[in-house]
Amino acid sequence: MKIYLVGGAVRDRLLGLEVKDRDWVVVGATPEAMIANGYRPVGKDFPVFLHPETHEEYALARTERKSGHGYKGFVFYTSPNISLEEDLIRRDLTINAMAQDEEGNIVDPFGGQKDLENHTLRHVSSAFSEDPLRVLRVARFAARLHHAGFTVAKETMELMKQMVKTGEVNHLLSERVWQETSRALMEPSPEIYFKTLMTCEALQIIMPDWSLLLSGTYAIPALKHAVINKEGYHVRFACLFPPNESVSTKQLKAFCKHITFPIEMAELALLINEHMLALISIQKNTTATELVNLFQKTDAYRKPDRFKNALTSSYHLALVSGDDLQEQHVKILLQCLDLCRSTSSKPILAQGYKGKDIGIQLQVERVKQVSDFLNQRSY
Repeated sequence: MKIYLVGGAVRDRLLGLEVKDRDWVVVGATPEAMIANGYRPVGKDFPVFLHPETHEEYALARTERKSGHGYKGFVFYTSPNISLEEDLIRRDLTINAMAQDEEGNIVDPFGGQKDLENHTLRHVSSAFSEDPLRVLRVARFAARLHHAGFTVAKETMELMKQMVKTGEVNHLLSERVWQETSRALMEPSPEIYFKTLMTCEALQIIMPDWSLLLSGTYAIPALKHAVINKEGYHVRFACLFPPNESVSTKQLKAFCKHITFPIEMAELALLINEHMLALISIQKNTTATELVNLFQKTDAYRKPDRFKNALTSSYHLALVSGDDLQEQHVKILLQCLDLCRSTSSKPILAQGYKGKDIGIQLQVERVKQVSDFLNQRSY
């Protein structure tokens, strides 16, 4: 029985990056032998075991055979006779198809080290085209390593285009599309993920409405600006949904449902798409009533974090498009929201107001407080 460190851990170690997760392949073993050595079986589709002390995953060397469409359309086979090279050849990219033995020696049958040196993302074999998920993974790796000069090999890009033409990417499950996309958003260069998918024409097939939103708008530059400013996941996401005449609210709702965005993300996408123009028009002559009405329309009192994310992404979109939304306006607007949220209804109730009149008077009080605040400073 031989044990090898494989995949991303080997790649990142050679790149001088922090190794976050370690995966292992075991050659020459059986499930019974693993259990006898204290490993706990956890794999459903193929034999994967947890180490008794580190709890890291150890998988038996395996091969795979395509049996259907999509990333689930495979039959896996394990045996003590399967070699390390047979296991590695089923992987996506050469830089992910390296292993390290227990003495620290690198096993690299497909030229992964050379591709690391040349900053190239290259597929291991023609079997790459059997799994449509790999198109998304290549795009995500391009987003992760773009800052280090990595690009997709010409022949790999051609293979990805062919997978689009043959309809293989049509079998991608929406859950996996979102999973890869959400991870890509937090890579160092998330815009490269979308650009790569545009180049191989996969984005137009698996996310056509997003393709329309990103084409001819300031979404990609805004996303880049958000990354430079170290914005979080929600703001980066919201930058990708600027108002666009080519995509109606109805289309956007259907798109969010199709990709199975989490509810909070779908709501954020709709909010920025519907209200960005109002958000970026906040200027010195904006009245307290207009601000309070905006808070009301966007449900900012109940969901202030969502409003802040939408406002921040609107700021980035406005900045790259030339609209005059100043950072100080954003800060003042958020201060006004805090004022409104802290306005108590107790004095109103004490005056005897009931039913709808309570809400009306609360709105009046909020307008008064915001007006007083704005008059006290240059806005």
